[in-house]
Amino acid sequence: MTDTPPDHLSNNPKSPHYDEAALLRGVGIRFKGVEKTNVEEYCVSESWVRLSVGKSVDRHGAPLTMKLSGTVEPYFRDDGEAG
Repeated sequence: MTDTPPDHLSNNPKSPHYDEAALLRGVGIRFKGVEKTNVEEYCVSESWVRLSVGKSVDRHGAPLTMKLSGTVEPYFRDDGEAG
């Protein structure tokens, strides 16, 4: 696997942009220079993130999200944690 996270990644296993290997490795997101921990999906080339909104879920059990535009900086979390 490369040291660059995918351009488009989703936490939802039903999405075509779901990548279990990348998620298991641990992907961190900086959005507009601020670390975000509630990112459900992102796209670097289109400059957007989809953030979960609180604990609310839709009728299918998926988290409610909002899409925001701005600079997206994904990175792999390589802090030496044994998992």
